[in-house]
Amino acid sequence: MIEHLDGAVIPTGFDVPVEPLRRAAHYSGEPGSIAEARSFAAAFLDQLRTEWCATVDDRTEHGVLLVVSELVTNADRHSNGPYILELEGTDTAIVVVVYDSSAALPRRFPRDPERVGRHGLEIVHALAADIAVERVPVGKRVRAVVPLGEQ
Repeated sequence: MIEHLDGAVIPTGFDVPVEPLRRAAHYSGEPGSIAEARSFAAAFLDQLRTEWCATVDDRTEHGVLLVVSELVTNADRHSNGPYILELEGTDTAIVVVVYDSSAALPRRFPRDPERVGRHGLEIVHALAADIAVERVPVGKRVRAVVPLGEQ
């Protein structure tokens, strides 16, 4: 931000964006879509660091990428059509939203270290501060909020 005082220009620090950084990508479910979604999320985090001066440490970055992987994998496996990944971020949190065409809501199974598979939603719950699932006219929306900084 720059303030003008009696004709002098005084820099006062970084301009803080007014709107959160938002990006969306559409995936067909073809092989490689999950890896593309992770790459898209990694580029988003780099942009968030640059534009919002957000502090995203390695642990948080890996957590966000894992949440993206789990939600996109679920959409890929359980819907009969394309899916959309939306990311929204500020310097305090990243919101990961996945829309898919299946109206079936995901189930969170109780912890069972001997169960093979079906741990995705359990992992997302461990990493996210808030999770919401809702039906939408063409399927469902799964939304997870991952906080940045001290957790």
